[in-house]
Amino acid sequence: MSKSTIAAFAIGLLFGLGLCISGMILPSKVKGFLDVAGPWDPSLGLVMGGAVGVGLIAFRVARGRSRALLGDEMRLPTNQRIDAPLVIGATIFGIGWGLGGVCPGPAIVDLAFLDPQMIVFVLAMSAGMALEKGARKLIGGAR
Repeated sequence: MSKSTIAAFAIGLLFGLGLCISGMILPSKVKGFLDVAGPWDPSLGLVMGGAVGVGLIAFRVARGRSRALLGDEMRLPTNQRIDAPLVIGATIFGIGWGLGGVCPGPAIVDLAFLDPQMIVFVLAMSAGMALEKGARKLIGGAR
């Protein structure tokens, strides 16, 4: 097993544990944050703020490097355009997140708990991703 695979597993495990400890795998936690007219729960905002802070620092450090910590080539996003596919995708993601109370990361973590609702969610999410990929091929969009 390569160092990159071990590092990816360790980082994924740490991310999953963080989601569990913070309660972000609970749809009720997300819905409590989004329900500003009811008993609002600001904890998701604090978790997101912490994640943004860590991300800002990590991207600042990464920009100054040509190689990742394990020696692989540094591949950072370069597209800075806000276009229709981005806006449509973000809108669909946000609506799904608000309705379901869960996003892809926590849903995958919830699979470990064999939650039937999350199994259906992940299957539907996977089908949506396959449909998007097929639609891009049909219309000739590259990704």
